[in-house]
Amino acid sequence: MASEEASLRALESLMTEFFHDCTTNERKREIEELLNNFAQQIGAWRFCLYFLSSTRNDYVMMYSLTVFENLINKMWLGVPSQDKMEIRSCLPKLLLAHHKTLPYFIRNKLCKVIVDIGRQDWPMFYHDFFTNILQLIQSPVTTPLGLIMLKTTSEELACPREDLSVARKEELRKLLLDQVQTVLGLLTGILETVWDKHSVTAATPPPSPTSGENGDLLSNLLQSPSSAKLLNQPIPILDAESEYICSLALECLAHLFSWIPLSASITPSLLTTIFHFARFGCDIRARKMASVNGSSQNCVLGQERGRLGVLAMSCINELMSKNCVPMEFEEYLLRMFQQTFYLLQKITKDNNAHTVKSRLEEFDESYIEKFTDFLRLFVSVHLRRIESYSQFPVVEFLTLLFKYTFHQPTHEGYFSCLDIWTLFLDYLTSKIKSRLGDKEAVLNRYEDALVLLLTEVLNRIQFRYNQAQLEELDDETLDDDQTEWQRYLRQSLEVVARVMELLPTHAFSTLFPVLQDNLEVYLGLQQFIVTSGSGHRLNITAENDCRRLHCSLRDLSSLLQAVGRLAEYFIGDVFAARFSDALTVVERLVKVTLYGSQIKLYNIETAVPSVLKPDLIDVHAQSLAALQAYSHWLAQYCSEAHRQNTQQFVTLISTTMDAVTPLISTKVQDKLQLSACHLLVSLATTVRPVFLISIPAVQKVFNRITDASAQRLVDKAQVLVCRALSNVLLLPWPNLPENEQQWPVRSINHASLISALSQDYRNLKPHAVTPQRKMPLDDTKVIIHQTLTVLEDIVESISGESTKSRQICYQSLLESVQVSLALFPAFIQQSDVTDEMLSFFLTLFRGLRVQMGVPFTEQIIQTFLNMFTREQLAESILHEGSTGCRVVEKFLKILQVVVQEPGQVFKPFLPSIITLCMEQVYPIIAERPSPDVKAELFELLFRTLHHNWRYFFKSTVLASVQRGIAEEQMENEPQFSAIMQAFGQSFLQPDIHLFKQNLFYLETLNTKQKLYHKKIFRTTMLFQFVNVLLQVLVHKSHDLLQEEIGIAIYNMASVDFDGFFAAFLPEFLTSCDGVDANQKNVLGRNFKMDRDLPSFTQNVHRLVNDLRYYRLCNDSLPPGTVKL
Repeated sequence: MASEEASLRALESLMTEFFHDCTTNERKREIEELLNNFAQQIGAWRFCLYFLSSTRNDYVMMYSLTVFENLINKMWLGVPSQDKMEIRSCLPKLLLAHHKTLPYFIRNKLCKVIVDIGRQDWPMFYHDFFTNILQLIQSPVTTPLGLIMLKTTSEELACPREDLSVARKEELRKLLLDQVQTVLGLLTGILETVWDKHSVTAATPPPSPTSGENGDLLSNLLQSPSSAKLLNQPIPILDAESEYICSLALECLAHLFSWIPLSASITPSLLTTIFHFARFGCDIRARKMASVNGSSQNCVLGQERGRLGVLAMSCINELMSKNCVPMEFEEYLLRMFQQTFYLLQKITKDNNAHTVKSRLEEFDESYIEKFTDFLRLFVSVHLRRIESYSQFPVVEFLTLLFKYTFHQPTHEGYFSCLDIWTLFLDYLTSKIKSRLGDKEAVLNRYEDALVLLLTEVLNRIQFRYNQAQLEELDDETLDDDQTEWQRYLRQSLEVVARVMELLPTHAFSTLFPVLQDNLEVYLGLQQFIVTSGSGHRLNITAENDCRRLHCSLRDLSSLLQAVGRLAEYFIGDVFAARFSDALTVVERLVKVTLYGSQIKLYNIETAVPSVLKPDLIDVHAQSLAALQAYSHWLAQYCSEAHRQNTQQFVTLISTTMDAVTPLISTKVQDKLQLSACHLLVSLATTVRPVFLISIPAVQKVFNRITDASAQRLVDKAQVLVCRALSNVLLLPWPNLPENEQQWPVRSINHASLISALSQDYRNLKPHAVTPQRKMPLDDTKVIIHQTLTVLEDIVESISGESTKSRQICYQSLLESVQVSLALFPAFIQQSDVTDEMLSFFLTLFRGLRVQMGVPFTEQIIQTFLNMFTREQLAESILHEGSTGCRVVEKFLKILQVVVQEPGQVFKPFLPSIITLCMEQVYPIIAERPSPDVKAELFELLFRTLHHNWRYFFKSTVLASVQRGIAEEQMENEPQFSAIMQAFGQSFLQPDIHLFKQNLFYLETLNTKQKLYHKKIFRTTMLFQFVNVLLQVLVHKSHDLLQEEIGIAIYNMASVDFDGFFAAFLPEFLTSCDGVDANQKNVLGRNFKMDRDLPSFTQNVHRLVNDLRYYRLCNDSLPPGTVKL
């Protein structure tokens, strides 16, 4: 024993040293190596068994258990059977002897190690594994231990990890399913016994105001009075031991429910019992008693009781999340809903002493989360199933959900409830769309609930009703591109919009008066404006008045966003029916924007500038944005007005322009200026009134933008205004014939606009960049940047428009394009400039390649091909980092546009493009781990093949008539093979996005062009690709794509199933290392000759799983083992 004793002491001191603060990393590595070597020795487990029974050092126990875990999971096959028997008998004995004294994490680890043995050996060599667990559960002394073992068994055996063969996984699941009924019976028994035992001793409380109220809703929800009575029993007070046992039992149930199918094994009595425990979460009385009795022990008990409620709700939600419900289980579901709604009613009961909100605040936060999850699952998964039951009172349920939603104690809770309402409104909308017949019936049933919801959501976004809560919301920090306040407003407005879709008249008549009230305050500010020495001042100074004004302006801003969000419900088929409502809104918005611009509220001095000034700017910006939202309505009005030529429409547009123009100025804050610019773009692009260009306000903007001496707007605003002015001249006017479009005049005006915008740029000369340049390089770069961003945006905005618009645009741009091409070589070393120039050319190619014509396009491509030599590419990709890579990516994108062009025009470039890809770009990036440039290169190769298939496969009419007899002629074979090889190589690299993209490209080429069927692919590449994809599955390097890889293997194999089964599979298995001949035979036999997709992919995944398993087993055999 001395050696064991000495080893233990040595191990204890090593462990203490390892975890000591002063130990260096170097020393830690030495100790780690020492411990690993010890664990690898044959027979190390005997020492560990001694350590476990003789030490009190947690680190030593944990290490010893890790040695066992490694032995069982990785080396078990090679352990002599005598040793296995000994381990199987010693570890459970050790657990039984010490489970009360071991720290919980050591005890749990020991349980897992024993379950791991069961996973390998039960029932063949460890036949009493499960019976032992059942006995532990049934013996009162060891019930908790048995439950921990049961939960661990469910976790480890029901969904085992990789290291078992598929046959064993299936066997284990079947074995466990056979035990489910027994296990559920035992768990029901435990929970019922605890409940009954404590219910008897629970003192009868004085009649509470709630216990007698068995209202209509309840008798409606709960058909059987007995069950209502049961659920009204007082909740028993449990002792700590019972509490612990129940929480373990509920944890077991939650895990079992995650994988067992819904069936009769889940009995009504089990469900009722779980619901009894769910009530612990909403039992404040017990908590109160705990806190009154004072001791901290009791407070902890109160928390534990809450936890029982959380665990019970987890069980319920596991059952709820199953979408596939057998017929015989539907009744159980109904019963579950009834019982949960009983709880919901208890939670939301409003008796004066206790408001709903303060009650919810006292609940455990996790309980509220679980309860909200339940409601979400109910609405998203089961509502359609349950709504058809006549006895199920959906409207009353919505009333309860309404109270629950609007009394949530936290913002997150409220968001989650709004999500549930959104799901419900989506359900109603799709129900109405799919069965138009009973639209009225559906809406009548739910109208009151929806109007109530709308009103309350609108109240919640207003400071007037909800100031305390709204002021808590953060409006500074961005999370996912929005602040907490913006998210709150956006989610609320989504609910408002969905109600509007269902009940337009109600929604409008609810919202508009509220907007009116706040507008009155805003429009009334004019009377408080006084002129002071330095300008205008708002003469509202009392603190209370300023606070009220702040709230009113915040509300107005939110309501303007709400009105903008509803714009889509006034257009299309309902334009005429809802015209007067929409006109009222638009007229108000035009009036408000003009008012703000005329009295210059954005420049006014206020008593509290840090608060009121941003408020006034925001209202002004939101009024412009809301008006912009109605641009589609204005466009529809424009086409109606064109027929009737109404003055009303002309006035609306010109007044809007009067409101917008003063804001297009460097003196105006960016936020407001950009809102005005966006509105101008929408008027020019979406509405397109014929008279827009003749409005004096628009002329003013033209003059400002083309005046070289005027101060330039901020980049974003400059781009937007130029886009708007260009579109005014370029876009065809709706409802007018071609001969009335005044193209000649508009063309001259557009040319002079572009000429003014690009004057400085066109004066740049290529030699201006050389050392004798007259202008500093930075100034040149600024001119290039400013001009190209504007021109690129102008081209992009008309790229989808009529040929005439694009022709005029190109004529105006021609000189700038030529200058760009001349400047390009001079800037090839300045990757930031090259990047902008290529962006411009890419946009030109996408939008105006037809207008550019073949000779000039050829000249551009040739210039680029000459500039991007192998050295230049290497320089850009390897040395210049991200900007250099971006330049090359843009260049490849331009080539993607070129190779997609139909017809013969650009076909002469194909050889040099493919050469560039395969001989210049590909060798530079092939071996680099970085994903830069690769995605664009492979997209270019894919587009080259996809759009130029006949460059490789000449298809004759005869061949297509005699499909299958004549083989298509193959041309440019070396290039095709090189491209395919590059695709194959990309599957050997770790980048999962590239892998997914390239697999998709191959599959697309097969779907569209029958790639896998082509002779060259079938005979020389097919099984190489299948081999690579199988290896990827075996190495688990791209596990997220398992399904896609399986389908691709099937599509490839299905071209030649006979070859796959007869030649490829045996060859693949022969080449597999790490498995013996017998195992290879088994793998081959288990791969059934199924030819349908689901069975085939299942066989592929089985092969991969079992191959990995056999390798693991073989690695675990001791060296020198003779395999027969």
